[in-house]
Amino acid sequence: MRISHEAIYQALYIQGRGSLKRELVGCLRTERALRVPRARARARAWAHVSEEVMISSRPAEVQDRAVPGHWEGDLIIGLNRSAIGTLVERSSRFTMLVHLPREKGYGLIPRTKNGPALAGYGAVTMANALKKTVADLPAQLWQSLTWDRGKELSDHARFTIESGVKVFFADPHSPWQRGTNENTNGLLRQYFPKGTDLSRWSAREIQAVANTLNSRPRKTLGWKTPAEALDEYLKSVQ
Repeated sequence: MRISHEAIYQALYIQGRGSLKRELVGCLRTERALRVPRARARARAWAHVSEEVMISSRPAEVQDRAVPGHWEGDLIIGLNRSAIGTLVERSSRFTMLVHLPREKGYGLIPRTKNGPALAGYGAVTMANALKKTVADLPAQLWQSLTWDRGKELSDHARFTIESGVKVFFADPHSPWQRGTNENTNGLLRQYFPKGTDLSRWSAREIQAVANTLNSRPRKTLGWKTPAEALDEYLKSVQ
């Protein structure tokens, strides 16, 4: 039978109701009567989310969808830590997909705590991929981006400085705050089924899927396509 040191410590401290009996304290190298929580327990789950980037701080104009330029984003996850970034413009429902190929060394370098993020959507890689995607459309169409609380966007401050796009984060466990993106992700699962390795699709192939969605007429747009709705707006402001 094997037992971890963690289980032993838990048993000792439970007997003492949170603190060790006096005669046991002297047996410990640190002689601590109270147990110090593990680093994992002390760590903040969403340390990258501060008050100024909460969804409550997002401009009021985002809510009514009257002006294009405000986006919602997320990842769809596949097997073996594969992923595709999804971006949806709230007003026109225009969709952009972010290709996230795995980093060099994935599958060869053993995974280590605080080691390099090689799956393709580490914080630095994700910010760089988003910055590249943003450059494909006029700057006036990129006013804000609302994301869930995933750590893949923990480098959001640098992304905002370099791209000019303000990032906001939804409240915990509140997918309806990014309802347009959630609905689009459901549509995308027709092309990228759950339980498949998403790294099998190339950048050109996922762009073809985005083009398909952007060419689909939407009832909410008066049966216009997202591409037509966005093009009309661009022509109106020229």
